[in-house]
Amino acid sequence: MQKATIQLETLTCPSCLQKIENAVGNLKGVDKDSLKVMFNASRVKVNFDDTISIEDIEKAIQDLGYGVKRSRVKSA
Repeated sequence: MQKATIQLETLTCPSCLQKIENAVGNLKGVDKDSLKVMFNASRVKVNFDDTISIEDIEKAIQDLGYGVKRSRVKSA
């Protein structure tokens, strides 16, 4: 299991948070219980296993139209 912190471009509305939670939470390999989208910090924290990569998670966020500034991954 790996733990990621993903810094996003500034989120402008609370509905953005729900869209990101749904998109990332539905990805195979993501630990839904660990998923936290922080509106004020424009940050996502999530744990995931080796069936998915950080690039896949970033792409799911970017496909919604939200920019990813950087990601940090470490072993959980």
